[in-house]
Amino acid sequence: MIELVFGQEGRMNSSDVPDVAAAFRTLGSAGDDSAELIDQISGLEALKAMVSAAQARATAAFAAKQRAVQRAAGVPSRDVGKGVAAQIALARRDSAKAGARHLGLAEALVNELPETMAALESGLISEWRATQVCKETACLSVEHRAQVDAELAARPGGMAAMGDKEIAAEARRIGYRLDAHAVTQRASKATNNRNVSIRPAPDTMAWLSALLPVSQAVAAYASLRKTADTARAAGDKRGRGQFMADTLVERLTGQGTAEAVPIEIQLVMTDRTLFDGDNEPAELEGALPVPAPLARKWLRGDPHAKRGKQAKAWIRRLYTSPTTGQLIAMDSRRRCFDGLLRQFVITADRICRTPWCDAPIRHIDHPLRAADGGETSLDNSDGLCEACNYAREAHRWVTIRLPNRVLDIVTPTGHRYRSRPPPPVGQTSDRASPPVSPSVVEQRLRDLLAS
Repeated sequence: MIELVFGQEGRMNSSDVPDVAAAFRTLGSAGDDSAELIDQISGLEALKAMVSAAQARATAAFAAKQRAVQRAAGVPSRDVGKGVAAQIALARRDSAKAGARHLGLAEALVNELPETMAALESGLISEWRATQVCKETACLSVEHRAQVDAELAARPGGMAAMGDKEIAAEARRIGYRLDAHAVTQRASKATNNRNVSIRPAPDTMAWLSALLPVSQAVAAYASLRKTADTARAAGDKRGRGQFMADTLVERLTGQGTAEAVPIEIQLVMTDRTLFDGDNEPAELEGALPVPAPLARKWLRGDPHAKRGKQAKAWIRRLYTSPTTGQLIAMDSRRRCFDGLLRQFVITADRICRTPWCDAPIRHIDHPLRAADGGETSLDNSDGLCEACNYAREAHRWVTIRLPNRVLDIVTPTGHRYRSRPPPPVGQTSDRASPPVSPSVVEQRLRDLLAS
């Protein structure tokens, strides 16, 4: 049994959290008592839900107070609320996009879904199931949303009896019945959300995803499948999935084969990996590691490919400081590429510089604002995603520039978060190497590409 004693009047505050955490470290060791371990697992699952509910209440209250502070400070109404989700994201060690999602869920639970909130506070449903109810009722009016909430709670067994898919489907079904027009209108607007995205997969693979209207998605898939089946019937040895993937790449890039794609992918590697057979991994743009042998193979290309079928390779040298190890200069041999400083910052920072935000870089920001005399230079730059850049413009946000491109981000509540640039590829204390002269690099590149 764990006994917790809180501060004044028995109320828990932030200073009590370490004591609570220490108490829970005693769990998970019940000897041979399997039943006790199962009880602990069940109890802790309920407790996670209760903590999520408490976190939602704190989130909604924080957002309300911050908006009130911004209004009192004379912030224009269109900007009230800016930066609130980003503060929540930093507090939760999460991305800005996730912070906005956490805020939306919290306000819906506290203000519009009382039954769902009650089930979460009681430990009967998980935060994910509460999220499903919130998402499936987002297009409804406040009144209809409350009715869906009440009907879900009134089902036999309540929300606790439903699984993830079941609770989402039931919320959707009730919503369809209450306001078919709103749901239909949401579906008609959904085509505005069509997009293409990419995310890493294991073993140097990646998921290229497209969100499309269902008719277009089915038509595209059917075309790829038909082409693959025709080729396999004619003797192509590739599997159906392999052929469909290759055909997709060829159609999108206009190349004769999937391997001959002349697209710049920003592969970064050390000279040791490139020339000397070192096993230090290379990196693709976005901090995706690539095994050294595979990176060298990509650079050399396919020796058996016909002339004109291979993708072209460009080499750009990046130079690091012998004292700090940070990138300090870039070779600009590719004259057809403008915005070289922008690309240099993206290569150096890899992903958004806001702590815990893994989003790709979309904006290059001046930590010391240009309006305040900040120069447009590498030393006064950081790569940010769109959401984090807009958050930095919110009321009472401050970015403090420190040496070696280290930044301190100070939020309106006075909390400080430090952002350090990622170390260049291969720059660890035991693997740092002396700089190589440009002439030596040039000759070794010629030898490598000719081999």
